[in-house]
This record gives sequence, C-alpha cells and structure tokens, in this order.
Amino acid sequence: MTDERGGAFSGGDDKISLIRRFLEEKKAEDLVVLNLKRLSSVTDTLVIAGGSSDRQVQAISEHLAQEMKKLGYHLLGNEGLQGGRWALLDYGDVIVHVFYNELRRHYDLEGLWRDAPVIVDQRREEVRP
Repeated sequence: MTDERGGAFSGGDDKISLIRRFLEEKKAEDLVVLNLKRLSSVTDTLVIAGGSSDRQVQAISEHLAQEMKKLGYHLLGNEGLQGGRWALLDYGDVIVHVFYNELRRHYDLEGLWRDAPVIVDQRREEVRP
C-alpha cells in the first residue's frame, strides 16, 4: 500500500508516527510527545509542537488535519485552527497542540505535565519507548 506521496505506508504505522511525520513535513519545531495514560482521563498521548510565525502554525495544523483525514483519521474536535497563534487537534487518544513559539513558552504545557513520561523530546534529541 502507498500513501498519496507514493511512499510506502503500512497499516502498522501508528497514529503518533503519522502525526510526527506530518508535523515534520511542515517544519514544526521542538516536537514533544508525552505519555498521559496514567495521568489523564481525557487522552493517552499529548503532542506539542511549535511554529515560528502565525502563518506557519496555521499551515502545520491544516496540513496535519488534511493528511490525517486522507488516511481515515477524523478530528473529534479542534480549536484555534484559523487564528494561527495556537491550534488544538483532538484525535481521541492523541491530542495535538501547535503553538506560536512565544505562546508555547507562556502556557508551558511541558511544565504542566512534567510528571508525564517523555516519549519524544526533540529539544533534547531524546527518544524513549
């Protein structure tokens, strides 16, 4: 099976890997993935990414929503897609926040969820299972 770009896509690719790929395609910055399974009843995984401008935040968010929809993943809810400063995309077991970098520092979701196990932290170039 191939994706829209002609690349290999297997049904085994998980949602988080797809989200990472689509965020990275639009040059999302400082990607962080947190495991919230034991800390939240709302979601299992929180993905946080940044953008250097309102326009980039909007482009990243729209690209993610479009590409996930093509693969059959539909948003359960979203906020801020049109504003460009911050967007939330809810895929149920995975919630994605894309922030304008200054706003990201202000809200500090990584600090709020500091007890969550880190799956990926590109700021530190760490990857944990």
